[in-house]
Amino acid sequence: MPIASANGIDLCYDTIGDPADEPLLLVMGFTAQLTAWDDGFCRFLAEGGRYVIRFDNRDCGLSTHLDGVTVDLPAVLKAWEAGEPPPPVPYTLSDFSDDAFGLLDHLGIERAHIVGASMGGMIVQTMAIEHPERVRSMTSIMSTTGELDYYKWDPETRAALSTPPPTDRAGYVEHSTRLGALLAPHRHFDPAAAAERAGAAYDRAFYPEGAIRQTAAIRGSGHRADGLRQLRVPTLVIHGMADSLILPLGGQRTAELVDGANLLLVKDMGHDLPEPLWPFLTGVILAHTAHGIG
Repeated sequence: MPIASANGIDLCYDTIGDPADEPLLLVMGFTAQLTAWDDGFCRFLAEGGRYVIRFDNRDCGLSTHLDGVTVDLPAVLKAWEAGEPPPPVPYTLSDFSDDAFGLLDHLGIERAHIVGASMGGMIVQTMAIEHPERVRSMTSIMSTTGELDYYKWDPETRAALSTPPPTDRAGYVEHSTRLGALLAPHRHFDPAAAAERAGAAYDRAFYPEGAIRQTAAIRGSGHRADGLRQLRVPTLVIHGMADSLILPLGGQRTAELVDGANLLLVKDMGHDLPEPLWPFLTGVILAHTAHGIG
């Protein structure tokens, strides 16, 4: 896969579709590699006339790893819960945002539709707030605003996500499949497919160290409520009604803050993008991104 030097780091990325079509940047979430945007999901978007770009965030996948960079995560979490200024963190959501714009610069793209999932939703919100002139439309999926009162989760799911995964392949696959069942508590969850995806992710790039720094970036960046209130970018918010990691309250709050935002609450969707819903979800995204064409 190609590598782009952007914002002082290297980003691994790939593209699907015709470069002459409308650019659509996909931003994935916490510790998730670009392959978490499944090829089939991306093909639906490309066949709908979008030039799809996906990439590994820093500290994940085949992009730059900040090996050995330390952070006092308990202190960051304590400050976030108390509503106090955090101690220094290695990077913030704004740095993730600058990475993404750096990739677009590398590709010669001035303005793009941006779609983010989970932490990726936080990143695209930050992109739209900080550089709205470069955003044709924004779609925030299974995410939230960073406000403590609207960032709620099921304790069991949160504990499972916070547990470091085993370092051996078999243990990692078992752990990830068990976590996937908590993240996707609906009839579409396929344990065999989840295990296959986990194995492929492990083989491509197993890097658990990045999780601590990415967590610090989320908690150390503050909330986006004020910026979202001022946002005038066409906005779509999608949230699964069965999401136990970021409860639907997070998506509802995001849509409430952004003037003119559309909110889609989806049954049989948790903190995931179920394959049977790809035609529906991508169809909605394609319709929404038609706002910025022309």
